[in-house]
Amino acid sequence: MPDTALLDGGVLSTVDAAAGGARVWRRLGSAGVLRDQYRQRTPTGLVADPARLAATLREVDARGDNGITLSVLVQSASALPILAAGTGPEFDRVADGDCEVALAATDTAAAGSDLTGLGTEVELDGDTVRLDGGKRWVTTATRAAYFLVLARHRPGRHFTAFTWVLVPADAAGVRVTPATTTLLAGAGIGHVEFCDVRLPASAVLGRQGRGLALFARHMGTERLAGAQWATALTSRVLAETRESLTRREIDGRALWDHDSIRQEFAACLVRVRSLRALHEALGERVVTDHDTTSAALLKASIGLTADEVLSSCARWRGADGFADDGLQLVRAEAAVFGIGGGVTELMLGAIADDAESLLTELRT
Repeated sequence: MPDTALLDGGVLSTVDAAAGGARVWRRLGSAGVLRDQYRQRTPTGLVADPARLAATLREVDARGDNGITLSVLVQSASALPILAAGTGPEFDRVADGDCEVALAATDTAAAGSDLTGLGTEVELDGDTVRLDGGKRWVTTATRAAYFLVLARHRPGRHFTAFTWVLVPADAAGVRVTPATTTLLAGAGIGHVEFCDVRLPASAVLGRQGRGLALFARHMGTERLAGAQWATALTSRVLAETRESLTRREIDGRALWDHDSIRQEFAACLVRVRSLRALHEALGERVVTDHDTTSAALLKASIGLTADEVLSSCARWRGADGFADDGLQLVRAEAAVFGIGGGVTELMLGAIADDAESLLTELRT
């Protein structure tokens, strides 16, 4: 069952509206919300509870800071579940909200969609490991206590050439540079360099050579979480926009009373409701069966829904949409839905590859 206190908005009600991401994460952890998002801890990480994960994201989104919601999403859906595959005390510290963890996968040497081309290297030598390389556009980078770094331990693109390394942010040789963007400021996005970082062998997280397998196991949950957040964000913006349309007038009539706007607004509602129905229907397949086609359906639907709905809402706000905190900013920040965790076009390609089985299911 979803967390009652969180659904009632009680958990975050004590956190000041201007508080940053670290305080939000700390409150979620101290209230037990972060641990309650999962059903089970296994040797390969955490198994999420879709309803509880959605409840968390909905409440964080209600605060209206997309950067903070992004940082909670990435940690809840990917970083924390992968961190749980380790045996050290770091998981408890992060799950209790004492500190944050950043997932460092996107590499300076390759495109984000080309993980097997990454250049960050880890040398495994008995009791020590050595890490060199760099990661970019890392969410929570500027305030994380730990980096989960996906690195290669041998050349080539083979699936088994990659390993996770858990790196303390204050380790010698780690350098963090804030990203030069005004978007998603609450996410603490930055670029991270690892120069001759020396760590004990215990820094290797999970089995050597199982880095990509572990990542793939939890990527579906991140895509599910993305659909849940997109539903929360677009439905919140639609509610605010409807209120605005009832107050703004043209020729003495409220914009809400114009048939063309009502019909377009209703079409947006249909899209958002469809997205919610989709993630509610496919959530169990994603977290339990690790169904990659279901995860691709969710990810593609996010990209196709969020941009269209937010673009319409921003247009209806007119010039007000270009204010510093206007909907055009929200629309630009929401572009992360079509990029992070796999671009929409790649997801559509994966869906096309599985078209025959999808059609069979639809016709059953």
